[in-house]
Amino acid sequence: MSSASEETASAETTDSSGKTLRIASVNVNGIRAAYKRGMAEWLAERDVDILCLQEVRAPDAILRGLLGDTWHIEHAECVEAKGRAGVAIASRMPPTAVREHIGDEYFALSGRWVEADYKVTVDGAEKILTVVSAYVHSGEVDTPKQVDKYRFLDTMSARLPALAQESDYVLVVGDLNVGHTPLDIKNWKGNVKRAGFLPEERAYFDRFFGEEIGYTDVHRKLAGDVNGPYTWWSWRGQAFDNDSGWRIDYHMATPELAARAANAVVDRAPTYDSRFSDHAPLVIDYHF
Repeated sequence: MSSASEETASAETTDSSGKTLRIASVNVNGIRAAYKRGMAEWLAERDVDILCLQEVRAPDAILRGLLGDTWHIEHAECVEAKGRAGVAIASRMPPTAVREHIGDEYFALSGRWVEADYKVTVDGAEKILTVVSAYVHSGEVDTPKQVDKYRFLDTMSARLPALAQESDYVLVVGDLNVGHTPLDIKNWKGNVKRAGFLPEERAYFDRFFGEEIGYTDVHRKLAGDVNGPYTWWSWRGQAFDNDSGWRIDYHMATPELAARAANAVVDRAPTYDSRFSDHAPLVIDYHF
């Protein structure tokens, strides 16, 4: 696949002399299907340092075989429903610690959360960067799926501030399945009663990005108050061609890390037929 990178935002870095980490997040909608559609070609061209995946939907051996042995791979499979969910972090450098638990035993086998710690050097001092790949439930109004989604968001509400206390820098990326504001959905007026844009769901993100929890929506910070840039388009109809999408894939960072972010790019494929997933990768550089 030949992909077209859509430059969405950039910012001047305060420390251009140090290491730049390029961190990409993408819901692959099945890693095997994504590779058949050209994901390997995209990845080979992108010079990514840390790759976070959601909806891997494959056994560990399959994931490792496709990515190859040049990556350090941390994979939380979905054990409770084979062929569903699954999140992973693949990095060029080895992590110092890995955790596959968000803090609620109910989600221990769900394949929706994995954390990895990495050493970074800032002004000559060694610091810890924690990266999380997360996949929030899509939900469905008035069903057990929505109950599970709220329970997961509740658990995130506790885990996010705990991580900020435990690590020097924290980055939570992934398909969080909520459009925070009307800027994040093309046809938001028609979706206010649907999972993904419910007022109750969006209130969680008010807390995540507000004073209470204090994370930064990095992509929105760099893009400004513009429509999108969207990261997901339905396979059905003309949604992709009309750019009728949703911005539901995030980089959520503690403020100190967000200040080091630049060059947010949505790697939107040039055509419908050249997509390897219904989501586009969100790629952001962080300067240390």
